[in-house]
Amino acid sequence: MILDLSALCFTANAQEERKVHIDLDAVESKMGTFPIAKKEPFTLHLKNVENRRLLIQGETDVTISVPCDRCLASVSVCLHLVIEKNLKVSEDEDAVKDDDSLEQLEYMNGCQLDADRLVYGEILLAWPAKVLCAKDCKGICAKCGANLNETDCGCDRTVPDPRMAAFQDVFNKFKEV
Repeated sequence: MILDLSALCFTANAQEERKVHIDLDAVESKMGTFPIAKKEPFTLHLKNVENRRLLIQGETDVTISVPCDRCLASVSVCLHLVIEKNLKVSEDEDAVKDDDSLEQLEYMNGCQLDADRLVYGEILLAWPAKVLCAKDCKGICAKCGANLNETDCGCDRTVPDPRMAAFQDVFNKFKEV
């Protein structure tokens, strides 16, 4: 959703509230494509501070379907997004870009705010480091690929310690020991 903030950008100390609808259906990244299961409209609070800064604030919850890191079962992950941005308002678009303004370029083009890109960036920041379907998830069998939460496949899953490989070779040579 593109928001035109022209009136706000050029009026000192102006404030607005805008209802935002997220148009994203999925989150795409290098890790894959993850469908958004639930999204709700939310309110963005916008404020021009003395024609120098544009404050953007808002909160929303987004539920994304993500595979479990151990067994690959689909897990609904609810992310609480808190949006707090403090952007520079510049009439000169050819001004030297610093790190903050480079980030701003991702979702702000002149006086047009791309709310989907803004929310997408917040989703990536709130992404959990590990997603599990349950705390005691057993994962999948490395030999046959069976989901160990659903069934016991019967495969021998003991992995010998590679540091003990030399001793294992000695025991294999002399079986009677």
